[in-house]
This record gives sequence, structure tokens and C-alpha cells, in this order.
Amino acid sequence: MKSRRWFVAAFFTIAATLGAAQEKRDPAAKVLDLENKWNDAYKAGDINAFNTLLADDFIITVEDGTTYSKAGYIAHLGGPTEHVDVPEMSDVKVRVHGNIAVVTGAYHEVGTSKRKPYEYLDRFTDVWMHTNAGWQLVASHYGIPAK
Repeated sequence: MKSRRWFVAAFFTIAATLGAAQEKRDPAAKVLDLENKWNDAYKAGDINAFNTLLADDFIITVEDGTTYSKAGYIAHLGGPTEHVDVPEMSDVKVRVHGNIAVVTGAYHEVGTSKRKPYEYLDRFTDVWMHTNAGWQLVASHYGIPAK
């Protein structure tokens, strides 16, 4: 019985160590996964996910130059007049520098705002920071490419 307890304890210790090592070994993959979760939460209007993914001092600049804090962004997206049908990312690149990750890519969005249809073809830059709470999004910028 003692050997079984030892085995179970050793198994969980090794599993936790490997999990921590994987996090340190490939933070770009973790950030990319979180970027996809943010995109999914955006489409679903998942306020709970936003509260987890976005840092308290999060700031976003959207296509028309408007900036939102975390609270302002959540209120804007949680309103009844905003609906996202298609949020697609492509050409996504993640660069990690210590506890900071910069994600860049192309973005295509289709939806309705105030009952009017819209479509954006953007470039984006997201900045993630790793803290004791894990990776959180601290800044985001979306811009329409010049033609």
C-alpha cells in the first residue's frame, strides 16, 4: 500500500513538473491558444472569459481610433446592438520576450452594429503579459490597412 501511495505521489509530481516545463518551453503556443480563446469569447460575447483574459488595465484601440478600457470594452460588446458573425484571424505570428508576448496578424470580421451590417479587414497587434495570474492581454490595436 505504501508503494502505491508513493507511486501516485511521484506520478502527480512528475506530471506537474512536466506541465510547468511545457509552459516555460513553449509560451508562444500558450499565448496563441489564449488568442484563439479571446477570439471565440468575442464572437460568443462571453463576458466571463473577457474578465479572465483581459488585464485590469487593458486598453484597446479599434478601427475608428476609439479607445476602450476593460470595463468600457466589455460594456460595449455586451450591449444588445453589437453582434459578431465572423471573427477570423490569419497570418498570426507570436513573438515572446521574457514575460511579454506580441501577437500580430490579419483579421476579418463580419457583423452588425446598431442594426447595420459591417465588415472589417484589419491588421492587429496584441500585447500579452505573463504575471503570477498567468498570461493576460494588456493592449490591443486594430487598424484598417492603407490601400
